[in-house]
Amino acid sequence: MMIRIYERDAYVFEFEGTVTSVDDDWVSLNATAFYPGGGGQVSDRGTICGLDVTDVKAVDDVIMHCVPGHGMKVGDDVWCSVDWDKRYDLMMGHTAEHLLFGALKKEVPDIGIVKISISPENKYVIVDRDVGWAEIKRAQESVNRAINDNLCVVKSTMGRDDPDMDGIRARMERIDDDLVTVVEIGDADVAACSGIHVRETGEIGALIVDRKVSAGKDGYAIHFRIGIDAVSRSMDLANTCLQMIEIFGTKPEDAVKAAYNIKQDNDAKTVQLRCALSHAIDELVPEVVNGIDVYGSIFSINDRAVLTDAAERIKNSGSVAVLVSGTDVLSVIVSSGVREVDCSAVLKDAMTAAGGRGGGKKDFAQGGVPDASKADAVFNGIMSSVRASLKHQN
Repeated sequence: MMIRIYERDAYVFEFEGTVTSVDDDWVSLNATAFYPGGGGQVSDRGTICGLDVTDVKAVDDVIMHCVPGHGMKVGDDVWCSVDWDKRYDLMMGHTAEHLLFGALKKEVPDIGIVKISISPENKYVIVDRDVGWAEIKRAQESVNRAINDNLCVVKSTMGRDDPDMDGIRARMERIDDDLVTVVEIGDADVAACSGIHVRETGEIGALIVDRKVSAGKDGYAIHFRIGIDAVSRSMDLANTCLQMIEIFGTKPEDAVKAAYNIKQDNDAKTVQLRCALSHAIDELVPEVVNGIDVYGSIFSINDRAVLTDAAERIKNSGSVAVLVSGTDVLSVIVSSGVREVDCSAVLKDAMTAAGGRGGGKKDFAQGGVPDASKADAVFNGIMSSVRASLKHQN
């Protein structure tokens, strides 16, 4: 049976093994320290006989190592080395994720975890609901206290039917074994997990939540950083905030309120501009070509939703719309309620001539042009094509 060294000691990163099977680029050993990934954490990388291990995966009870171009045979004794810098980063990140979600759970008891992603490039946890920045701040403070207190990280096993499992955070539907691996971090968190972790929380150094984004139907992704990366990111964000405070001309404690007031003003102006654009479209006088109304104009206000709604209404009335808008970048929409005008074709010709891009269907097409100074040329070109199409109708 293969010995999984990482389960016994995650700090072992160099070892000797014996090749037990070979399948093209894939090699298995009698023992391995390479972690195959799991629970959102990516697999290890490293070398075997000095050759790169490009992937590691678990196939039933066997850990397979992808070593492209190797010449190993069953029975060979090989020297192996796990990329320690990457491994240690993943160990710290995985432990930090336990602390972070545990702290968030205390702030928002009903919160649920959807997905975890721990890699050198990105570390985040997707939760099933939005969490306010005030709650995130308190959770973050709690995590950093646990890091500062240098709590012990202890791994043990429990029977899945043990009554004490009721007090442990676990997704039992994802655990097939009768024995469950439990990771306890001082008095900060206890959860079922078979991943690899550091021995003490002080090794993490620091943690900062630096981003929260929508994850669609899954909920919200809370991104975090650790160690020196967390310190560096904290300094960057602090400097950005100080620059904004200087621009606002306000005190640090009033910066959020100032930003909120500016947002409210911008929202109000956006509503006014939308109303102005809608009114301008409603006031358009159509050009009648062979009995078909053609509504066309160039607008200085660019609101894609308003323009799209107007183009749909005009199309549904059996007319044609040519709506061009924008100050820096042009947005172009063409719609038609008559079969004689092929919106996709007339738009494509205009976009090609102006160096823009776009596409769509015969009855509705849209595109953009990076050079707003070409508004007249684009508009006039499309209108000429529309007139020509309508004048040639039978």
